[in-house]
Order: sequence, then C-alpha cells, then structure tokens
Amino acid sequence: MTRDVAVLGAGMHPWGKWGRGFAEYGVVAARAALADAGLQWRDVGSIVGAVTVRGGYPGYVAGASFARALGWQGARVASVYAACASGAQAVHTARTQILAGLADVVLAVGADAAPKGFFRPAGGDRPDDPDWLRFRVLGATNPTYFGLYARRRMALHGDTPEDFARVKVKNAAMGALNPHARYRKRVTADEVAASPVVADPLRLLDICATSDGGAAVVLSSMDFARRHGAGDPVRVRAVSTVTPRYPNTVLDLPDIATDSAVAVEPDPVPFRTAIARAAYEEAGVGPEDLSLAEVYDLSTALELQWYEDLGLCGAGEGAKLLREGATAPGGRIPVNASGGLASFGEAVPAQAIAQVCELTWQLRGEAGDRQIAGARVGITANQGLFGHGSAVVAVR
Repeated sequence: MTRDVAVLGAGMHPWGKWGRGFAEYGVVAARAALADAGLQWRDVGSIVGAVTVRGGYPGYVAGASFARALGWQGARVASVYAACASGAQAVHTARTQILAGLADVVLAVGADAAPKGFFRPAGGDRPDDPDWLRFRVLGATNPTYFGLYARRRMALHGDTPEDFARVKVKNAAMGALNPHARYRKRVTADEVAASPVVADPLRLLDICATSDGGAAVVLSSMDFARRHGAGDPVRVRAVSTVTPRYPNTVLDLPDIATDSAVAVEPDPVPFRTAIARAAYEEAGVGPEDLSLAEVYDLSTALELQWYEDLGLCGAGEGAKLLREGATAPGGRIPVNASGGLASFGEAVPAQAIAQVCELTWQLRGEAGDRQIAGARVGITANQGLFGHGSAVVAVR
C-alpha cells in the first residue's frame, strides 16, 4: 500500500502584526487552501488544528476553533501541540487519518497571533514544564538559546558573524519575492552588522521576529485525488516525528549539564540528524535527491546547523556550503526559497505547515520569481523544543 497522500491545496494568511484573533488567520488560510484544491468546506471529512500559544504555553482549542469559525458541518476534529513542530504534527495526524481510511479529505490548519517582542513566560508555577524551567529558573529566553547555539558553532567549527550575516542576506533576498512574507526588503551584510546585539554573537537581524499568520493544507487519499481530477498532485511521501535517544550529548535547554554519556554510550546519530534520516528512509530518498529544503531558521546560525543535520554537507561544513552559493537559488540545493523565518517571523503553529505550502508551490512550478527550476523533491525540517522533531518529504 502506498503511503503517499496528495496535497490538493495550500493556502496562507500573510504574516505580519495585524491585531486580530488567530482563528481569523486560520480561516483565511483554510479557505485559500480549499479554493486551491477546488473543494468546499463541506467536502472535508476531518480537520486538524495546530494549537496556538501565548507566552510559550498552549491553551487554545485550535481544531474546534477553526471548525466553528468555518461553520459546523460534522467533520472529525483533532488538536495537536508540539511547540514549533505543531504544524508538522498536524500534517502527520491528517496523513495518518487518511492512510487509516478514516477520511478521504483532511484539512490541517495552524495560525497564531503572537505577542509583541520575544516569547516570554506566562504566569504561574510549572516546575514539570521545560519551558517554565528554562524561562524561570535559567532565565533563558529564546535569544539566549539561539546565542548559545551560535557560540557553539563558532567554537567547534570556526563559523563567524559574517557567515551568519550571509544567511540573512540570502533569505531576505528570497523573502522580498514572497507576497506572504512579513519582511519584503533585501538587506546587506553591513546592515546586519549594524543592527543591535541581542544575544552575543547574534544581532537583531540574525534572529527571527514573532508574527501573526496562518497556513493550511488540504490532504487527500490518492484515490480521491484521481477521482477529483488531480492526476499528478504533489504528494507527501514521509513525515518524521522522532524523539531524541538517551543520552543526548548535544545539550538542549533546560538540560545544560549532564554526565550521562560517561555511563551510557551515545547514539552515533544525533537527534536532529535522526529527524531527517527517518524521513529519508521512509520516503526512499536521500539528500542527493533533493531539489530544495525549507528549514527552521530561528536564527541565522541554526540554519547552518540544519545543512549538516540534513546531510547536505559534512559536520562543520555548513558555512563553507553557504559561501560556495550551494544553498542560494541556482545553487546545488537551495534552502529557504520562501525567505524562511527570517522573512516571516514565528507564528508558531503555522510555520511547519507554511513550509509544506512552499514545497507544494515549488513542486508545482507555481512559486513565481522565487521558483526553483525543475523542483521534484523537497524536505522540510524543524524542531519543537524538548524533543519534538519534524520533517516532511514531498515529491512530484
């Protein structure tokens, strides 16, 4: 039995700061995806909502919120939360329902109305919550986390602030071509270097903003797609949602010290490498087959790390790959042709779905001025904090 499911429609609400509720953004994205698929809301057998957040914490009934806003019609409903991997978990849940025969058509939606500034802790004591621990006990906000990763790359691999700036310059150039992006202006390396330091060595233009926005995809069984007249749709061929293996020697907050590797031999495959590897194995492809990748560039330094985790180059060679132009349009493996989070900002439950939207448009040849010629296979990658990995492989 094929594990492929068709992507019949993709839609987004533009990213920005609009001052409206998350459900409104999700409905705009959902209606755009349905129109793209040539379907009506009543044709949908199930809706999966990626849960929106406030101050780092979930608490909104996303699936039912979107279903109510679209109009009750009896569809199955589910809500999922996996921090920044929530959108990929929504796609995973939708795909699973289709492959299980529970629905022919499933709508996956994510949307957020993010707070101003960087994410911060909500009130109350949550000593069992990793977000509470890193915010309240360590004082480690997101920029702190990003800065530590950047410093690690500088210490281990010799990356420089100039390398980080090159990532921003590349992604801003692509975001300038994307009508859904929040920031549609090219920037120079000098402008990056002149922006304020936020978490040394990262400057303001090295770090993604928080944004409002929404994204949605309509998935269906391949049989339904053929009956619907979609003979050669974009297909989701794999979704990876793996967790780390003990001991995880590349430390994540709040676990900033460990001696577990003294007693237990570490797994040879680090967590984020395992995310991509599981997707490749399920899809029957490898990094050499990719036409493009959409990765989770919360900071410029983190994009370089994903090059290595996806197997686009060897360990410590991410900056070299960037300098060679391999990850730019026209290069061997363009990364973040959408403009990435550098151009969009974080709308947490929407961003992994937005990555699938970009793959869909690229594989259809509908990405306009940012189109990657001959795109046939794409991968997305991101990480929800504290063990939520996600990657999606789409093919045409």
